[in-house]
Amino acid sequence: MSMKTNHQLPLPEVLKSQYPLSEEIKQIKADRDREIRDIFTGKSDKFVILVGPCSADNEDSVCEYVNRLKEVSDKVSDKLMIIPRVYTNKPRTTGDGYKGMLHQPDPDKAPDLLAGIIAIRKMHIRVMQETGLSSADEMLYPENRSYLDDVLSYEAVGARSVENQQHRLTASGMDIPVGMKNPTSGDLSVMLNSVTAAQHAHHFIYRGCDVETSGNPLAHTILRGGVNKYGQTIPNYHYEDLIRLSELYSKWNLENPAVIVDVNHSNSGKKYKEQIRIVSEVLHSRNYNPDLKKLVKGVMIESYLVEGRQDICPNHVYGQSITDPCLGWEDTERLIYEIAEKC
Repeated sequence: MSMKTNHQLPLPEVLKSQYPLSEEIKQIKADRDREIRDIFTGKSDKFVILVGPCSADNEDSVCEYVNRLKEVSDKVSDKLMIIPRVYTNKPRTTGDGYKGMLHQPDPDKAPDLLAGIIAIRKMHIRVMQETGLSSADEMLYPENRSYLDDVLSYEAVGARSVENQQHRLTASGMDIPVGMKNPTSGDLSVMLNSVTAAQHAHHFIYRGCDVETSGNPLAHTILRGGVNKYGQTIPNYHYEDLIRLSELYSKWNLENPAVIVDVNHSNSGKKYKEQIRIVSEVLHSRNYNPDLKKLVKGVMIESYLVEGRQDICPNHVYGQSITDPCLGWEDTERLIYEIAEKC
């Protein structure tokens, strides 16, 4: 046999009963969800900052990072809505390499998805308990989101998943904002098709059940740049790109037009320091054009305690990315205050 079963994973409701949310945490999430919804529906003009490590590889360092983020968030909460990136899945272009905490709760050990689903739920809960900030994650496996659907306030569908039918239909059943990234090709129509699908009602199979959804009016776009046939990166954060997306939104007749600009990945060519300059340009475009000020709801930044990246090794640097390179904390803190001044 080319496939064997390692574990029978617990049902989501079983795991939730073992690691439940307190009434206080439930209220924190409800309040955060309401505030975030108001931003994406245009009732609030706060600017969203989705910020955190490329992959959440260690519970202690992630929680230390988010605790620092909380202190900054409290100082800018009149202008900014900070949503920590606590990404527990890591998509891989070739399928090889570290796939995130869901797969490997300890990057130095073999994959263990049973331990992984427990570890990621506990970490997301700990983040809220310690900071009062509900977080974002990437929906890499649609069926796995059931283990976290009561703790997340934002989800993203990545560039490699955005054309997948199950991702689109699952997003249509969410009650929180879900961002659809443009695919690695940079094709905006693929991204908008995905938003369209997510905003409509559907009837499909989910976790072995016949389900119906009502559509998610908070589904929106994420610009992350693309790659051409020669492997060269093609940024799409410039003023002209944002205007083009605005024009497409007006033609597609979608609810709550919105975009988050991912300032790393193919927009920066993975030159992590470029994120600072790109954020500045996005804010300039937004402030120059009132239509873009309404459309561009926020930015996505990859950041951790220590800048750069490292390979997985016995003597790893605490709080430094083991996947894509990230901004360090000092640059991140300074950047957030600069964003608050310009918004």
